[in-house]
Amino acid sequence: MSPIRSSWEIGNGKGAHVNKLEVPGKFDRAARGYDLLVGLNPGYHQALRRSAGALRLKPGMRVLDLGCGTGASTAALVAAAPGVEIVAVDASEGMLDQARRKRWPSTVKFVHSRAEDVDEGTFDAVFAAYLVRNLPEPDATLRRVKDFLEPGGRLVLHEYSVRDSLVDTAVWTALCGIVVPAGWLVTGDRSLYTYLWRSVMDFDGATALRDRLRRNGFVGVRSAPVPGLQLGVVHTFLGHAPERS
Repeated sequence: MSPIRSSWEIGNGKGAHVNKLEVPGKFDRAARGYDLLVGLNPGYHQALRRSAGALRLKPGMRVLDLGCGTGASTAALVAAAPGVEIVAVDASEGMLDQARRKRWPSTVKFVHSRAEDVDEGTFDAVFAAYLVRNLPEPDATLRRVKDFLEPGGRLVLHEYSVRDSLVDTAVWTALCGIVVPAGWLVTGDRSLYTYLWRSVMDFDGATALRDRLRRNGFVGVRSAPVPGLQLGVVHTFLGHAPERS
């Protein structure tokens, strides 16, 4: 079976067309098995730490972890710069419940909120891992993120992006040939993982995502693929809020 052939079959599985507004509820139900699944992905946490390092955090900075899930991205931020103040936000209460069960320094705070509704003041930096493709209105949310970044503040996106390459698209589909059955086995719900496959297939390529950041007001935009098993599938995207004129 070729990767392209299997992509058709994955995409036509039960729940392939999950509405983005349903995603937080899906994560509520999948939360208990989420850490187990990502733990089976070699290099998953190392890749997050690599992207978090692009923020160039320093002690005393205030950083927003947008779409923190069960806290894997939060842990990457803590490792990148112990002592930074982290506000970790997610729309899924189930994922946050799993995150809160872990041990954290006193500088970490978890908040239940949709990305577009965050009201926690301003930040020196924002980290968003695997989030933007799940947003119902990504452009509006990115503009809001720019507005609560301090002038010159950094935004880093750690995100799947395969549409610029047929090879990367095929690699992603082949990976999902493992991910979808594993997710189904662990959670009993195939729909979230068929949605995962399709959401990446439908999302911006790296060029389009860089353009999306620029048209929503970010400057100094660039990106690079994350090394490792998912080379060409996961990328680090960097943008800055404009300096005051």
